[in-house]
Amino acid sequence: MEQNILDEHIELWWSQEPRKSILCYSVAVIVILLCGVGGILLVNSTSSRSSEWRLAVGSTLCILALLILMKQLLSSAVQDMNCIRSRDQIDALKSGGFSDSIVLLISAVIILVCGTILVVLANSTSQVGDRRQLDTKFSVGVALATIGSLLFLSVLVYLLASFFCPSVTRGINRGNIGVFTISGRLAENRQRETSSSMANLL
Repeated sequence: MEQNILDEHIELWWSQEPRKSILCYSVAVIVILLCGVGGILLVNSTSSRSSEWRLAVGSTLCILALLILMKQLLSSAVQDMNCIRSRDQIDALKSGGFSDSIVLLISAVIILVCGTILVVLANSTSQVGDRRQLDTKFSVGVALATIGSLLFLSVLVYLLASFFCPSVTRGINRGNIGVFTISGRLAENRQRETSSSMANLL
């Protein structure tokens, strides 16, 4: 009966698993801010031909931040317009869905690759060039590689936990948060008779 009620209200599909959505949305916002601010700082510090790596890495981080932001805005726009009525498509687009995990995983790989490239370049040119520039390149590379690795491992652990221990993530998602339905019953072992015109929380 719960499933039939939920299927009648497509707008409620977006609000399922609210804690998971909040977690993924918060991580996405943090990544957008870090990539955007870091990219802008690197681009603004580009002052000579010896700092071409700053321009390249800074531009990559800014573009990455814009792509993640566009994904979030797209999900919000599609939800507001209510133009998608397929359960699978909503699950693929909604904030907190599998697509957010994939976006964050790809972002982690990009950040990790940028950091690794900078570290390799700094080590390979350690005998030539300005020592200060090389130290800066190495420090930025290590920072990016560390952030990328931590983000990659965090998302990977989350995906593995969701795949192999769905009961754990399902328990975290449920809590006391649910969706509205027009019904005379309150589900999940707390069924109570109420007025049929009253909106109850499942």
